[in-house]
Amino acid sequence: MKAMKKIAYILMIAASASLLSCTGDFLDVETKSEFDESIVFSNYTLAEYNIFSISAAFGETNGHRGRYLPYYGFNTDIEWNNSTDAGDKLDLSAYNTKSGNGQMSNSNGPMECLYKGIERANLCIKGLKTYGNIENDKQMAYLYGEALTLRAVLYHDLLKGWGDIPARFEPITSETIYIPKSNRDVIYKQLLSDLETAIPLLYWPGESAQTMRTDRISKSFAIGMYARLALAASGYALRPDEGMIGTNNPGSVRKTDDAELQASVLYPKALNYLKQAINQNCNSLYANYIDLWKSVNDMDLSAGKETLFVIPFSDGRGRWNFTFAIRDEDLSSRGGSAGPVPTLYFAYDTKDVRRDISCVNFKWEKGHVAAPTSVNNWYFGKYRFEWQIKAPFGGGNDDGVKPVVMRYADILLMAAEIANSKECGARDEAFAKDCLLAVRQRAFKGNESTAQSYVNALTGEKNIQAAIEEERKFEFVGEFLRKGDLIRWGKLGSTLKATKQDLIDFANLEGKYTYLSGDLYWKDNGAEGITIYGLEPNQKAAPAGAEGEWTHIKEYIKPERFYSDKNKTYAYDVLYINDPDTRQFWPLFDATCVANSELKNDYGYAGATATE
Repeated sequence: MKAMKKIAYILMIAASASLLSCTGDFLDVETKSEFDESIVFSNYTLAEYNIFSISAAFGETNGHRGRYLPYYGFNTDIEWNNSTDAGDKLDLSAYNTKSGNGQMSNSNGPMECLYKGIERANLCIKGLKTYGNIENDKQMAYLYGEALTLRAVLYHDLLKGWGDIPARFEPITSETIYIPKSNRDVIYKQLLSDLETAIPLLYWPGESAQTMRTDRISKSFAIGMYARLALAASGYALRPDEGMIGTNNPGSVRKTDDAELQASVLYPKALNYLKQAINQNCNSLYANYIDLWKSVNDMDLSAGKETLFVIPFSDGRGRWNFTFAIRDEDLSSRGGSAGPVPTLYFAYDTKDVRRDISCVNFKWEKGHVAAPTSVNNWYFGKYRFEWQIKAPFGGGNDDGVKPVVMRYADILLMAAEIANSKECGARDEAFAKDCLLAVRQRAFKGNESTAQSYVNALTGEKNIQAAIEEERKFEFVGEFLRKGDLIRWGKLGSTLKATKQDLIDFANLEGKYTYLSGDLYWKDNGAEGITIYGLEPNQKAAPAGAEGEWTHIKEYIKPERFYSDKNKTYAYDVLYINDPDTRQFWPLFDATCVANSELKNDYGYAGATATE
């Protein structure tokens, strides 16, 4: 086993060197005949390269790059799979995933990739704790905190995807290769404890050489992860009945009974951390929402701005814009595999600048000429190939864009939610409203008084919570936080049901949509896309000078426009196929269970591992 560990460290160092394509410091290290853990984790450079190997797991083909990120997080009331893909791809978003899903059931699938990163983290954590002199060496202590936080990120994605999973917090031995699922509460408690250890060891953004970039872990991000985990752990979720994990038990949506994970225990700690991050004043919101997204697309990794942490893809890895950008036919029709639910556009206040950035109904045709898309096929305007200035997308399967894991806006809105809750002890309504106002005023740039009046009028825990839930909806479109939010609020199923009915009303121009004519007029707006007419109040009649100046699409909105495939299935009929509350998590996939016979499915999933 010791020989295996030596090989593992060598492979980890090689992986991290390949990831960063920057091996100068590593090659300057004195050559050793053997790389064992006592050498690796007592030397900062070698230890840091092992930390980088944890991040390399994000770039695995069937991990975050090509399977987890392109498929996790929709369908919700704001994001949906708008492609015409049927079968396995549709099932993943429509709450109809099978354990044998062809996209996921692979020996190197997303769960395996995530655990690969966790194993590397476990090796680093053990090595640094044993040999890193972390009590006296701040640099090595930072690496220890970084490893703990990266492990928390990986586990958080596993928990979001699968619910209860195996708990591995030590390097694998011959005795622990095959283990069953653990109660997720065990994992939540360990991760929260880990972050309490990590936060004091980490540097603030820009405080050290390590935290000058947002692809390294900072104290601000670790604080945000603590709050995100606290909200999830204490909230609602589909859980097997007590003592029935791994028995194919259907479970129910409920909160945990674990005394250590109650909101009354976690919220005060989380709020104290969040106030530290806010008061430190080392992060801030971009003044203009559009500038934020231009910086994300152009891969600005400089710390101390709004972005706290990004998926650390290398510049030649990752398929974020490839999957989610406005579709571009000059680039082999890349982008646009998912988009905003079109009714979201009408939920925004017309003064909210986020609306036209988040929800666009045009694509780029050949020659970079804009043209409208169908009503059920809108795109996330936050992601655009044309905003990749420093490293333009040249085709292929990777674009190098680093997806945002967390932004300062989330720090503010989590702080608002927790401070507003009676579970936090003494509610701090004024602080909650201040945090909410900061986000909303940026959204109403030029109309700040409208945002101020809105927030001023809010009173009481219930009304402020409802406002925060709406603000998160408008702020984080296309960032795939919504599914987790709806689950922890206990609102996934009811929200999806209401969204489906809203889409049906929209398609038929009924209910609150009777003010629309259903027609659309548009004209080219150059680099900005298209100018549209017919989707605002008081635009039921044709615009002045419609002939010649505007292109008219008659009946742009009608039920037939929502056909999602050649079989004339309405897209809103596959928003969900099963009750979303019974399918909040993916099943353990067959390939995973074949490799580990200790693993059994829950939630009533049929397949190779279901109880007969």
